Amino acid sequence: MSKRGWREIPIAGIPFLKSTEYHTGDWKVFRPVIDGEKCIKCGNCWVFCPDSAIEWDGDSVPEPNYDYCKGCGICAEECPVNAIEMVR
Repeated sequence: MSKRGWREIPIAGIPFLKSTEYHTGDWKVFRPVIDGEKCIKCGNCWVFCPDSAIEWDGDSVPEPNYDYCKGCGICAEECPVNAIEMVR
């Protein structure tokens, strides 16, 4: 993906920016820890993560990528079985 300035985006274009282009993991105070025993693999954490920092193949337990996770806690809030704990 080539890096372009905002002035080079076509009219009505939506910039495709995601945290995987920038290491932002050092910003966090809390980090999500997923309990594999409780996880039902629903994918809510993966869907709602605003930084695309949850890695999941659909079969295994999702894993946070701490290089990109900012520790916002949205994944823990969206988990229906409370399998994600935000740890300092």
